[in-house]
Amino acid sequence: MTAFLVILVILLFGISVWQISRIFRLAQIKSTTHSDIASDEDNNHQGYLMLAFLAFIYILTIVSFWLWYDTLLPKSASEHGEQIDNLMLISMIVIFAAGILTQWLLHYFAFVYRGNKTKRATFYADNDKLEFIWTIIPVIVLAGLIIYGLFTWTDIMNVDKDDDPLVIELYAQQFNWKARYGGNDNTLGDANVRLIEGVNVLGVDPADPNSQDDKVVTEVHLPVGRKVLFKIRSQDVLHSAYMPHFRAQMNCVPGMITQFAFTPTVTTEEMRQEDHIINKVQNINEIRAEKSKELQAAGEEPLDPYEFDYMILCNKICGISHYNMQMKIVVESEEEYNAWLAEQPTLAEQLSK
Repeated sequence: MTAFLVILVILLFGISVWQISRIFRLAQIKSTTHSDIASDEDNNHQGYLMLAFLAFIYILTIVSFWLWYDTLLPKSASEHGEQIDNLMLISMIVIFAAGILTQWLLHYFAFVYRGNKTKRATFYADNDKLEFIWTIIPVIVLAGLIIYGLFTWTDIMNVDKDDDPLVIELYAQQFNWKARYGGNDNTLGDANVRLIEGVNVLGVDPADPNSQDDKVVTEVHLPVGRKVLFKIRSQDVLHSAYMPHFRAQMNCVPGMITQFAFTPTVTTEEMRQEDHIINKVQNINEIRAEKSKELQAAGEEPLDPYEFDYMILCNKICGISHYNMQMKIVVESEEEYNAWLAEQPTLAEQLSK
């Protein structure tokens, strides 16, 4: 404690000396040379630096696209994914066009109108025409994007009963996912968190006739080409069901049911044959191989080779193990899906054990 107080006293003494020295400097008579005012040489330097920084921004953008273009959105594996990708592409074109133009104007004007003792700036109190132009253009562009986005969202979220979607419940909890299928009747039984007990981890009401053939699983299987309606619940905190390859994301809100529907169009095996997926898997396995050498040298088990799978991820920071909250999705043929589902025990069978 004594050492701390000594250090504190020395620190406060140093601050006091610094403040006193500042007071003495402020009390001195100011020089008439105006060395603190930028000269024409200083202004020229700053003007050319603005142009250099503009070139740096453009070059950095081009290089980034050249090196990491393949880290953008992967191929869509859902029917509505093309609409999402088009909306994203249009938004990015507008953003980059506006950014390139405004950055050029900002840096160009900063160079052309840099300080000069022989020039005098013209003062404008206001200019209604200019204000109208730079207000109405963003309003029109943003309104167009918003309206386009609303129509896209409405089209995606509109679930027609005639589609006869496969109904699956996604259940989120710290830090894992579970899924529930409606069984032969494709109807989910009632559920309540107060009924969670033993193997009934989702709180399904066993007294509800619709729940008798429900099937609770830890891996989602989807038949390709059939619309799937996800009913989403959360047991504890706010989560987010994020399926990037299907362009699907929906918040999981405690106390309410949210939903999202899509039609998978590419099976897991077909996606594994895509060039960008093959390259990605190869790159990851090269990294894992190097890491495995280090682990083996330390007497630990090597890493298993990585194989691509669709995943449900949590896109909300929901706690300490948020990064590892994921569940595998398998998209397969109708026959393979039916065979897999037939092997899964019903909730009634699980409760009777």
